[in-house]
Amino acid sequence: MPRRKLRVKAADSARINAELAELRARLEIHAEWPEAVLAEAEEAAERPRLPEYDATDLPLFTVDPPGSRDLDQAMHLTHRPGGGYRVYYAIADVAAFVRPGGAIDAEARRRVETLYFPDHRIPLHPTRISEDAASLLPGEPRPALLWQLDLEADGAVVLADLRRALVRSHRRLDYAAVQRAVDLGGADEQLALLATVGRLREEQERARGGISLPVPEQEVEETLHGYVLGYRAPGPADGWNAQISLLTGMAAADLMLDAGVGLLRTLPAAPAAAYERLRRIARALDVDWPEGLPYPELIRSLDPDVPLNAAFLNECTGLLRGAGYRAFDESRGLPAPGDPGHAALAAPYAHCTAPLRRLGDRFAQEVCAAVAAGEDVPDWTREALPAVPALMAGGDRRSGEVERACVDLVEAELLAGREGEDFAAVVIDVDEKRPGSGTVQLREPAVRARCESAGGPAALPLGGLIRVRLAAADPATRTVRFAAL
Repeated sequence: MPRRKLRVKAADSARINAELAELRARLEIHAEWPEAVLAEAEEAAERPRLPEYDATDLPLFTVDPPGSRDLDQAMHLTHRPGGGYRVYYAIADVAAFVRPGGAIDAEARRRVETLYFPDHRIPLHPTRISEDAASLLPGEPRPALLWQLDLEADGAVVLADLRRALVRSHRRLDYAAVQRAVDLGGADEQLALLATVGRLREEQERARGGISLPVPEQEVEETLHGYVLGYRAPGPADGWNAQISLLTGMAAADLMLDAGVGLLRTLPAAPAAAYERLRRIARALDVDWPEGLPYPELIRSLDPDVPLNAAFLNECTGLLRGAGYRAFDESRGLPAPGDPGHAALAAPYAHCTAPLRRLGDRFAQEVCAAVAAGEDVPDWTREALPAVPALMAGGDRRSGEVERACVDLVEAELLAGREGEDFAAVVIDVDEKRPGSGTVQLREPAVRARCESAGGPAALPLGGLIRVRLAAADPATRTVRFAAL
């Protein structure tokens, strides 16, 4: 789906910011840091734990959204002697700055994840660490967990190794710059290899039966002119970068499972009834799903710019519900899950590549670093593991609530005062329990909202292009509702 933006007037920006401040207060989300945390962060930034191994000559680069300063990962790719590829993947060593049981550790366990508001970011760690001393900013030596991942010519993993190292990123790129360089034929060897290895790993994902859903998501951004609300679907460069992160997360999961201790990100396989429901929806939307065609192959064949396909892909997100964290430590009576896999990836997987922004990654990193070095996993890590899944579940819920509330607010502000106007929309969801009720997606402005039909289910055909009338747009309650015509 093409990205479309609608700007909010400057006067509305101040009103939205005030609403966002009230939202943070209501959710008890505090941007302020206790003095003890700030003091400890300053001390840690000046005297971090530094590794003995020096890998600062390795020409790493980062790929992140423009303007980002909390850079968790950097990479270097090369051809492997004898054939295949070698990927070096450096991850910020947050544990080099966070003392177990200290003030930063306690505050991070309270925050759990970095939260993103349109006007403000609430980081997991003080910015002296997350956007400075621990961030893999170009030109700065940083302690890191450095993975070496050797791949065959087809992208299959033949070796995964990990060690603590001092690294230095040599350049910072964003997704658009990478994509332009590859598309225009101006990519240097590193970016060309990222595209090559990324595509090979996508083929490996296909062979495993894994899948990534290309569902466009709403995005809110503040600019000098006001707020922007649009749809954004990941491009190829986003996918290549994600494949390197996924590769590392799967290597980490295998390492921890072999050691009998760790933290996994799991997703159970969807029940057969869920796939039967999707088949019924596919028939209703005229999406051709031949008998015997695997679900992942069907998804790869669909163009999300086609409204009927977009509606079907939106329904497919239901298969991703149920993802969570599983801690295990078999030496202490906490068994590994019977099925440790992540159904969407068709492989065991661990979150370990975003420790500046996600609490659980620090614990997974510490397990992997100890196991790879042939050392005992630190007691503080083992003692913390059983509580981490519940902490992360709460953090995920709060992050989702924040994201949805922010989008709802900007949608309501965009449409306030336009009640009674008609819009073109696509029906992307219908409520099976409430006939005549569903969700529609507008292309202009980039809004998704509830829609009711006095004409019953026939007036809200899933995937249908319909006309709707704005019935309500209330910023105070963050509510938008449409009525089908």
